[in-house]
Amino acid sequence: MPLEELIASGTPRPITRWGAPVLHRPSEPVTEFGPELWNLLCDMFATNAAADGAGLAAPQIGVDLAVFVYDCHDIWGRRHQGLVCNPRIELAASPVEEDMLEGCLSLPGAYLPVSRPDFAVCHGQDQFGQPITVKGTGVLGRCLQHETDHLNGVVMEDHLTAAERRDLRRQHRKAAKRYPDTWPA
Repeated sequence: MPLEELIASGTPRPITRWGAPVLHRPSEPVTEFGPELWNLLCDMFATNAAADGAGLAAPQIGVDLAVFVYDCHDIWGRRHQGLVCNPRIELAASPVEEDMLEGCLSLPGAYLPVSRPDFAVCHGQDQFGQPITVKGTGVLGRCLQHETDHLNGVVMEDHLTAAERRDLRRQHRKAAKRYPDTWPA
């Protein structure tokens, strides 16, 4: 199924919250590239759009599969939409670290600066199993790293100090009533 069709169809699903085991372990690799994967991708794009997200990994909707979708801008304001199955991040030998406000759809309503390289190259496969490479700066570069982290069982708070983690969770508790368990479906 072409990317345009994956983006245009699908049904939003509830987003899985931090603490669910599927978010804290490495995901299973994608091995089947066909209608079942495409239906999942349609729902992932719909969920990400409904939640106004930059990206969404399959474990964030409870599916233990190494795939993510993205819809965000690079440092020059250009919009990028796509997906990566079985991603691997390649960073520069001496990356320039940048602190930028970051949040996670699996802990909605909470944001803190997180230091990450300002540029990322992500290798993986497309929805047909063909090799792809996505390069990103700005929010796109951060999204590629954040979503690949999810597929490796790493959540944003794993990059933070204990005090920052407490602050992040306090922010989430304060905003939680705006995000019921069925959000954004």
